[in-house]
Amino acid sequence: MNSTIQLYDATLRDGMGGGGMSLTAQEKLRVVERLDALGVDMIEAGFPSSNPKEAELFELLAASPLSHAEIVAFGMTRRRDRRAEDDEGLNVLAASIAPIVTLVGKSSMLHVEKVVRVLPEENLAMISESIAYLVSQGKRVLFDAEHFFDGWRQDPRYAIETLRAAAEAGTERVVLCDTNGGSLPSQVTAAVNAVREALPEIAVGIHTHDDAGCAVANSLVAIEAGATQVQGTINGIGERTGNANLVTVIADLEMKMGIEVLPAGHLAKLTETAHFVDELLNRAPNPAQPYVGKNAFAHKAGMHAAGVSADSSTFEHVEPGSVGNRSDVIVSELAGRATIADKGSSAGLELDDQTSARIVERVKQLEHLGYQFEAADGSFELLMRRESGQYEPLFRLESWRVTVEQQADGDVLSEATIAIWLGDERYERTATGNGPVNALDSALRSAVTEVYPEVGKVELVNYKVRILDESHGTDAITRVLIDASDGETVWGTIGVGENVIAASWQALVDSLEYGQQAGRRKGDG
Repeated sequence: MNSTIQLYDATLRDGMGGGGMSLTAQEKLRVVERLDALGVDMIEAGFPSSNPKEAELFELLAASPLSHAEIVAFGMTRRRDRRAEDDEGLNVLAASIAPIVTLVGKSSMLHVEKVVRVLPEENLAMISESIAYLVSQGKRVLFDAEHFFDGWRQDPRYAIETLRAAAEAGTERVVLCDTNGGSLPSQVTAAVNAVREALPEIAVGIHTHDDAGCAVANSLVAIEAGATQVQGTINGIGERTGNANLVTVIADLEMKMGIEVLPAGHLAKLTETAHFVDELLNRAPNPAQPYVGKNAFAHKAGMHAAGVSADSSTFEHVEPGSVGNRSDVIVSELAGRATIADKGSSAGLELDDQTSARIVERVKQLEHLGYQFEAADGSFELLMRRESGQYEPLFRLESWRVTVEQQADGDVLSEATIAIWLGDERYERTATGNGPVNALDSALRSAVTEVYPEVGKVELVNYKVRILDESHGTDAITRVLIDASDGETVWGTIGVGENVIAASWQALVDSLEYGQQAGRRKGDG
């Protein structure tokens, strides 16, 4: 088994095939940056011009150099009725900023006959000519052998021939795809062994789906059989029941199989990365998710709690802090302080042990109320500044008021009035908007920008609301997440409360306050 395993993330393309999954181009860029910081090797960004959002993402990526990961563009082999050099899709891939292209082609005779509707020889030509063309254009090419395992069980000779065609055309890797997600580990092992025997010189990757509940297991046995790249998505999101959960795969490889796939020390970023993606997707993180779930190391009173108190290994298969998680019974305050101190240092703050411990306790209190800071980095920095005494409020609030009126013609009017103090001067402003939050934002900005004109550069780029306790109906606790940008960076802020407008106000104020706080740090020291 090769000890060098590439991590290939497909969250932004394959993962978005899941029900309800959607991210803006700016949000996708934030995911890319987090995956790069985690240490993922390749990040599949999608087809460069399949829609305006994808085109915008590739433009953003062109201006956002990464420190570790490589960007991959995704596409299909040429159409059956044209030459590779005349295929519009292939030419878009050839012109993209991505140095690597993943091409998907059919490896199942059933799909060749029923879906593509070409002769088997033509399918082989589509694969080889497409790859050869992109290689001639300077691209590194991976071949995603779609429906490979189903095809191999139906016609193993032809399935192998599709891989051979790709290899001879210049692909640097063939990726065996369990596209329907119905394979079992023993079947995956047998197929990978057959590929390694037939094509010993070509590198192999594995791409699995979870329809039979075996995506992670199938990924691991493929690696044991000789695959040297594993593809998956953060938290296993994806079409139908999802893809292989790359978070679990990473932890299993490092902690169970002894294969280092992340830079030293980066495994501890796993939990915050997993929760960050969930929060951006406006999903509650799965509390039972292996390694990173809230309940992954939770113990009720009794034998388990007593055992963990005596020796955590009695009921915990790994040390929670190794993946950035924590036990609900014995929380390591030292580890918590160390994490806070590290985040403080990143924000230019020097936090002593006492302050870090106080911040840890404050975070726990707020999490109990419904706050989650994984995707609210702006609010978290402001929290650290408040607790450490290194905080300057943007203004003092006197009051705010919002009215919403629906007229007979169906139009809905929102008006907000705010009264605040900037230094010793009182400002009262009224503004309308296309909703209560927009009206509040407009009223607040009209006052604040008179003293701090740079706040006008901050734009709200996303607004999400989640009901935390649905059983309470309309009086449930609400969590609001706002993403803001100054044109260079994007940050998240959070508000929580029984009143959605009040929660929105919290997040709104934090979004502007963080932008100005950052400006004061840069400009005034």
